[in-house]
Amino acid sequence: MAVNPRIAATHRTASPPESATAPKSVAARALVVAAVAASVAGCTAGTGGSYGVGGGTSGPQKAKPAPAPKNVIRLIGDGSTAYTGAQPHLPRPERLKPGQKPPQFVVFSWDGAGEDSQRLFSHFRKVSKANNATMTYFLSGVYLLPEEKRVLYKPPQHSPGRSDIGFNDARGIAATVKQLRLAWLEGNEIGTHFNGHFCGKGGGVGEWSVEEWKDEIAQAKQFVKSWKTNTGRKNAPPLPFDYDKELIGARTPCLEGRKNFMVAARELGFRYDSSGVNNQVWPGKKGGLWDLSMQLVPFPGHSYEQLTMDYNFMVNQSGTSSQGDPAKHEYWGDQMRDGLLMGFRRAYNGNRAPLIIGNHFESWNGGTYMRAVEEVVEHVCTKAEVRCVSFRQLADWLDAQDPQTLAKLRTLAVGKAPKQGWAPFLSARPAPAPRGVPGAPTADR
Repeated sequence: MAVNPRIAATHRTASPPESATAPKSVAARALVVAAVAASVAGCTAGTGGSYGVGGGTSGPQKAKPAPAPKNVIRLIGDGSTAYTGAQPHLPRPERLKPGQKPPQFVVFSWDGAGEDSQRLFSHFRKVSKANNATMTYFLSGVYLLPEEKRVLYKPPQHSPGRSDIGFNDARGIAATVKQLRLAWLEGNEIGTHFNGHFCGKGGGVGEWSVEEWKDEIAQAKQFVKSWKTNTGRKNAPPLPFDYDKELIGARTPCLEGRKNFMVAARELGFRYDSSGVNNQVWPGKKGGLWDLSMQLVPFPGHSYEQLTMDYNFMVNQSGTSSQGDPAKHEYWGDQMRDGLLMGFRRAYNGNRAPLIIGNHFESWNGGTYMRAVEEVVEHVCTKAEVRCVSFRQLADWLDAQDPQTLAKLRTLAVGKAPKQGWAPFLSARPAPAPRGVPGAPTADR
């Protein structure tokens, strides 16, 4: 079954598959990751590097009579979250110098991130660390809400306690919180995939108003900020960040409802959105937010291009079945891997547009897509001039650039490097518009 890759149905099937981290009843799934015992106070904060080549070293330090604690923890609310200082291991964004070729950014992101018996969250944390990468984890708020307290969730246009992806249990929440804590301390970003994951007609996110989106976002934050109260784990260590400040971006369920969501997100201080479908060109802003949407890349064996998400590859390979013909699993995984690598090479050797990839912690078609993603990480993130970063880090870098430089980069078509070479292309300033003629339109539309 061929599916138009531009159709933004990143979860929908005839019978919806399991979510990224929780079945219809997470309590029924045996989670094997134990609760966290270590305190955040025992973690040290790194200083981070920069997006440029090499990093500075500090000069000699004068002796001090009594060093301050490495981490100062200030609990927030019930202690589910805490302020622990600046996030460790964040690279320092640097403005491109005149004539400097931009690095090749690659963003790996995960919808509905959480830890279950598959242990894919913890696995990809290790993959990320081993390959000099950081990633974005879009947490579904209901994964920190126990099943027995489901009525605390009041979804827009639905009855209290309703969710299309279920809730969680105490062990599942403990396992997920542990991974969120460690991921953030390693420099990864914690975004949101909201809560109930409602798609389509009859109350789906595409029908929500701006105010309903604000309510959904507020609830997603609240479940993170009150997981201790809701689970009774009063003495557990907190998440080491202030989620009100940490949360700066999202991806909507099924890529629906983007118009009203972006209005709500901008008013709430978000900085980016990843809910659209783009070509491999340099991003601009839409509605005041950086448009960091997934992209279309070559689909080996097909005449059309494919969205950079595991779910979309699956739907175009096995249709409505999340476990298709086992004899084809390896081939399907190779198709996804090779398509992503073709998109990577097209950018790396061409316009250097950031490559945006989205995934789920799922075992669809025998887990072949997880294998494909891991092979892509291993292949690209260790290359010279490649930066595998989170959306936050990419937004930081974009904000640090000269707007005229970004405008020039956006003139490069898919896969097209500057004809005259990078040095002359980015050393010359754009010619001013003739008098009386409006300048080029901005990318904010």
